[in-house]
Amino acid sequence: MNTFKISAIITAGGTSSRFGSNKLLEEINGKKIIEITIEKFLPLVDEIIIPTSLEIQEKITIKNNKIKYATGGKTRQESVYNGLLECEYKDFVLIHDGARPFIEEDVIKNAIEKVTEVGAVVVGASAVDTIKICNDKGEIVSTPKRETVFHAQTPQGFRYSEILKAHEKLKGENFTDDSSMMEYLGHKVYIVKAT
Repeated sequence: MNTFKISAIITAGGTSSRFGSNKLLEEINGKKIIEITIEKFLPLVDEIIIPTSLEIQEKITIKNNKIKYATGGKTRQESVYNGLLECEYKDFVLIHDGARPFIEEDVIKNAIEKVTEVGAVVVGASAVDTIKICNDKGEIVSTPKRETVFHAQTPQGFRYSEILKAHEKLKGENFTDDSSMMEYLGHKVYIVKAT
């Protein structure tokens, strides 16, 4: 039986300026989006770290000793790094966007199972459209097979030590996706299919 501990970092640092209001605090059936997201992870992980502002922290009504807070950064990358520094457990970590409340329990479980096997995973949805790759002049240079194309989503999961090292090496950059940091540093990252 595995004795791995799984941490989850649920990012909640953004202001959702494109949305017009903070979508993390919008409600669905009387529950805030961030709270629905937290509840999806609570039974499946050993700790949850939420990098966010004091304003959002004060509006989260879920009280559980698995939940801790970190300071939200100026960028997503900075927020995740702050979350990593607050992790008590150093085995594996899932990183998920707080504004994605519709993640299914089975997908989280599959991501946990796969990350403990391979060390780095991204939940991805299969592309349904034909994708065209263009050069900087707008000329199409290739058409990849649809079955090889995925829309990257979250959670993304990693060995704690490896993603922490990636954040330390690439500090000050502005990667919008943790798996891109791992790929940039030469790590293999695997897809877990979203349902």
